[in-house]
Amino acid sequence: MKILVCISSVPDTTTKINFTENDTQFKKEGVQFIINPYDEFGLTKALLLKESGGGSVTVINVGTTENDPIIRKALAIGADDAIRIDSTPIDGIHVANEIANYAKDKGYDLIIAGRESIDYNGGMVPHLLGELLSIPSISPCVGFTVNGVEAEMETLIDGGKESVKASLPMVIGSQKGLVQENELRIPNMRGIMMSRSKPLTVEASTTNDSGQKIVKHELPAAKAGCTMIDASDVDKLVDLLQNEAKVI
Repeated sequence: MKILVCISSVPDTTTKINFTENDTQFKKEGVQFIINPYDEFGLTKALLLKESGGGSVTVINVGTTENDPIIRKALAIGADDAIRIDSTPIDGIHVANEIANYAKDKGYDLIIAGRESIDYNGGMVPHLLGELLSIPSISPCVGFTVNGVEAEMETLIDGGKESVKASLPMVIGSQKGLVQENELRIPNMRGIMMSRSKPLTVEASTTNDSGQKIVKHELPAAKAGCTMIDASDVDKLVDLLQNEAKVI
């Protein structure tokens, strides 16, 4: 199976966020970037599929040279080669168009993208890729088995899960459940050494398509202080909930 895994670079979840340029740009200085966690679930699933049925795993990223370290980490985890589309990612529409333009004639059986990135939480790339490439897409995907050219998948719906079938090629949006956290791969020394010789091909950008423009970033309101009241003072509790918190 020939698999393409889309990876994105996102700030570590412990990062303190700040903005510049009148709050229109994310301030990257001093920020630790990691592979988007949802993409790591997808990469791990791709490696498991390769190990059980053969094939190849290619990772693709839309970004500049500053993303090369996380691409090399994906290679150290086990991907065979990597593609970087040399373009600053504008939004999900731009990213999906770049990846689709590259992948459309490459014959991939399966394309895996994280269900969303943990920075902007757009959740659009998997389905956009399916539409642009005219192949089935399902996201979020929490179960995937393949038999020949047919795959059976599980997706989350309100109140439960839904099982669906489709024929390859297809796109799936990965998250926890597709693999479990204890199945995620950690680069070892051998993998890190091997990643240095694995191909990382840089492709030119093919589009500037975007459906949106960032007007302003805004931090959430600071958390209010905690008010302690006596457990037996029900009247005061009701008063605070009604007149201060305004939740009743």
